[in-house]
Amino acid sequence: VQLVESGGGLVQSGGSLRLSCVASGSGFTFADYAVAWFRQAPGKEREGIAAISISAYDRSTKYADSVKERFTISADDAKNTVYLQMNDLKPEDTAAYYCAATGRGSWYFQAFQATFRFWGRGTQVTVSS
Repeated sequence: VQLVESGGGLVQSGGSLRLSCVASGSGFTFADYAVAWFRQAPGKEREGIAAISISAYDRSTKYADSVKERFTISADDAKNTVYLQMNDLKPEDTAAYYCAATGRGSWYFQAFQATFRFWGRGTQVTVSS
């Protein structure tokens, strides 16, 4: 299973970017997984910022306070892709962004502290002031 992020880049403060996380390999789908976006800036700890629980009857989402009202996570089942729409970007959003997947059960009980089984290699987001 591979998770591949894309969509990062350089943007001015106040701008927008949309990150994508595509899953591939051995018929894997995001069904019954929770997919989260994490970010890590140089010298800082990794931070879970957004997640979506994916099933036929559930699309619940969770956001860190630092991105709430600015970022939106969504999933496209047909494309096996999870998106992170980032609006009103700020210089403090500059970081490497990673997507990761864990079972919905683990997510339900542990949220961002769950052990995420699958990780992408990341995409860099740089916001200039």
